Amino acid sequence: MKPDGLAGLLMRQWQTGGWLCGLLAPLGLLAGAAVRLKRLAYARGWRRAWRAPVPVLVIGNLYVGGTGKTPVVIETARQLAARGWRPGIVSRGYGVKTGPAPRVGQGTLDAAEFGDEPALIARDSGAPVAIHPRRPLAAQALLARFPDVDVILSDDGLQHLALARDLEIVVQDERGTGNGRLLPAGPLREPPGRLAQVDAVLTNRSAGPAPAAGASALPAAVRQADMCLEPMRYVHLGSGKALTPEAFAAHAGQARLFAAAGIGQPERYFRTLRQAGLRLDGTLALPDHFDYRASPFGAVKADIILVTAKDAVKCRALGDARIWAVEAAPRFSDPGLFDWLDARLRQAAAGRPRQP
Repeated sequence: MKPDGLAGLLMRQWQTGGWLCGLLAPLGLLAGAAVRLKRLAYARGWRRAWRAPVPVLVIGNLYVGGTGKTPVVIETARQLAARGWRPGIVSRGYGVKTGPAPRVGQGTLDAAEFGDEPALIARDSGAPVAIHPRRPLAAQALLARFPDVDVILSDDGLQHLALARDLEIVVQDERGTGNGRLLPAGPLREPPGRLAQVDAVLTNRSAGPAPAAGASALPAAVRQADMCLEPMRYVHLGSGKALTPEAFAAHAGQARLFAAAGIGQPERYFRTLRQAGLRLDGTLALPDHFDYRASPFGAVKADIILVTAKDAVKCRALGDARIWAVEAAPRFSDPGLFDWLDARLRQAAAGRPRQP
């Protein structure tokens, strides 16, 4: 199911341009002026960013909506832990009202209290997580509760300049920078030129539109790599039974398969399942961060319902024995990506005394 009506027209014109984006162009210019003024305020010292006593890596995007950022955060935390780091993660906690104090936790967290993405990240990375709209407060609470954390990953927050950062990674997809305009005339939170200022750009590719032109024209200092998400295992929510992709295909047999996704780009998820060899008898695209307080599957006639790992943290309470979670992981074209990141973070940490 794809967006229709005015919203669908706008999303299409975010890629190609058109009369509606033209009408919204003045608002996009105002957004651009606000972005420039904000960056100038921090550059001139009119506003001050808080610098953590440990290196900070921001993993974010320019394009509004889902680009595959959350799996990158999880895999980065895993890879850094394998290299001896003790990562912690800060996030806004989308859709959650935290109040004045950040929330901090580790392991299995309640999505209603932390948000679906932080709960997923905490579960799959094993790293402690802190959430608050003001990321410096989240980082301070994280370090106070887990003082052994020696690197902070910011889930999103590329535009949250109040938290000083040592490295920035942008995750984009085949849509690239779309029509190159800022919201609402285009899909961007910052101008396309921002890509030339970050440390790395990861492009989430799958079968679909050709990547936007110009990505290869970035400065040599910006490390570039492609990535794709691949299903690693299928987990039955009711029993916890986990199967490899091959074992799940054999288990499913001729069962009627249905896929649902409450993420930014549900069509990409459905495409990934089909590329994995699964025959889907139906799909349901739900709004991003769908809360699943009421089941959307009551009228679904299927033997197996496949949901994303992000949806799964909220689906357990539904008690639907048909639901399986698809746990996917990113595969990168650059085999040296995390060794490079490890080296850059160690440079940032060198000579940086921990503060009480």
